[in-house]
Amino acid sequence: MFQELMPLLARRVVMLTASRIDPDLICVNIIPQRLKSGNENNEVLTTPLSLTGTPRELDEELPKQLVEFVRSHLELSSTLKSAKEEMEAAAKAAREASRKSTATKARASTKESAPATGNPGTASNEEALEPKSIPASDDTSKDAAGAGTSSFPSDVPTSGDLFGHPGVEH
Repeated sequence: MFQELMPLLARRVVMLTASRIDPDLICVNIIPQRLKSGNENNEVLTTPLSLTGTPRELDEELPKQLVEFVRSHLELSSTLKSAKEEMEAAAKAAREASRKSTATKARASTKESAPATGNPGTASNEEALEPKSIPASDDTSKDAAGAGTSSFPSDVPTSGDLFGHPGVEH
């Protein structure tokens, strides 16, 4: 029985209890304890094994059950460790990609904000700074910004009409 527990005991403390629950029945509990430190403190790894049977049944079955329990426990521990490592690697890769993307965007915005000088086909700095006039339209109505607007049909409500204040114009 203890030979079967050795691989589990190498990783954590295991508590064993045996109780007589009937004149012919014994209940045996194998309870892996939490680690005081380390990364393997998952609750699943502290799930106990509990067997109830006659002394003869326990003598025959307990070693087989312990082998399976320890094997499952070690496999689960290994799987959890691998999954954690994969998630950490993926998170690191995502942080790196985000950092590179941010750096690329910063470089691109710096290039876009730099003035274009001396390029063929572009206006010189002096031409770009000169004010340009925009020809006025024949329509004399103006919107709030003072730009020419097209005429709307009279049945389309203005913003004032929408809220029940026909005298308000924007």
